[in-house]
Amino acid sequence: MKIFVDSAEIDEINKAKEYGMCDGVTTNPSLIKKAVDKLKSGGKKVDMANYISDICKVAGRDSPVSLEVVSLKAEDMVKEGVMLYGKFNGLMGNVVIKVPVSTSRQEGEEHYEGLKAIKDLSRRKIPVNATLVMTPEQALLAAKAGAAYVSPFAGRIDDYLRTKLGESFGKGDYFPAEGKHKDGQLVDDKGIASGVELVKRTMEILERYGMKTEVIAASLRNARQVREVALAGAHIATIPFDVLEEMIKHPKTFEGIVKFSEDVVPEYQKIFGD
Repeated sequence: MKIFVDSAEIDEINKAKEYGMCDGVTTNPSLIKKAVDKLKSGGKKVDMANYISDICKVAGRDSPVSLEVVSLKAEDMVKEGVMLYGKFNGLMGNVVIKVPVSTSRQEGEEHYEGLKAIKDLSRRKIPVNATLVMTPEQALLAAKAGAAYVSPFAGRIDDYLRTKLGESFGKGDYFPAEGKHKDGQLVDDKGIASGVELVKRTMEILERYGMKTEVIAASLRNARQVREVALAGAHIATIPFDVLEEMIKHPKTFEGIVKFSEDVVPEYQKIFGD
């Protein structure tokens, strides 16, 4: 499974590259705002075009960088996608345009603007990451429209199910892959019992029909969830930096390092020289 870093902070992307944990980068307007606000609070000025260029350069060739459009109408999203791709892809050849699978905010609005934009951009040979995917059927539609990637949002589905259960929770809390019951009944969202199951069912459908679209397990909140989407067969997991750090830690590893360090005898140390 490939690992994409879900961050717009160049320091975090740099560290992940250094650790060998970065096969790509996903950004969105919220992540860019967080990164820019952090820089501004430190008294730094930000030129957005230069900043995005730096993200692409740090990620490097063969490491896709998702840049998201901001409009809600297909025609406007296509214009923005073409602009982003034209402006930044020449640097490292790694830009992917992120488009919401649907841009409707409520019932009664046009639901297909995202799919139309995905189809148009894909027809232009611009790779698209269909984002805000909450059901396997949304992923199927995006794949048929030509998306290179689909991003099912595991964590947000878990949050939605917790809300239906009436639970209070923290963002990083674990939600079981098998789901939870209330009053003896499994609580689900259209037959999906957890975010991990959303990823798993999406994989099953796309693989059954031989679709080339890759699945990016997104909105991951903790290390155990990363493990479970890996077991579910996700092609890619996009992971916040704090979750990457959680993945490497274990108290028994700490304990082992202390013990091994204490047990190094002078004769063994001597082999390594002064």
